[in-house]
Amino acid sequence: MKAKKSSLKLTIQFVAPLFTNHKDILPSTTLRIWVQTALLNDAELTLRFVDEEEGKNLNYRYRGKDYATNVLTFAYSENEADPISGDIVLCCPVVEREASERKILIDAHYAHLIVHGVLHAQGYDHKEEDEAAEMESIEIEILDRLGFSDPYHSA
Repeated sequence: MKAKKSSLKLTIQFVAPLFTNHKDILPSTTLRIWVQTALLNDAELTLRFVDEEEGKNLNYRYRGKDYATNVLTFAYSENEADPISGDIVLCCPVVEREASERKILIDAHYAHLIVHGVLHAQGYDHKEEDEAAEMESIEIEILDRLGFSDPYHSA
């Protein structure tokens, strides 16, 4: 029996004019596939691609950290019975700088962080060692299905 595909309402926002070329680098069909592959249930999600200033402001406002981070997830579902709902914010300059520093493909790093964000939206976390191990294992499996190598053991 074939598994039911989760229903997905996905909004994609490329915020700064600087990132209009990202629509070519990250086409909506590809982003949808990455998100859909990481979903366990129906979801309504927004992917928001931002500049460093917005990334830093959000990270400071919601996490008290005064720097831009690669991905932030804002999960809105209140309990497991609710459909998955959330915003996943990716700070393009940080993501692309990390990819360059680690000598990995930009799309592989975006795919990893989007999968990571989608898992957070579904309640996964990595604050404790056992949670981190479980989340990493799921990420590796999903990324493998998408054709990407293990992001935790890059060559």
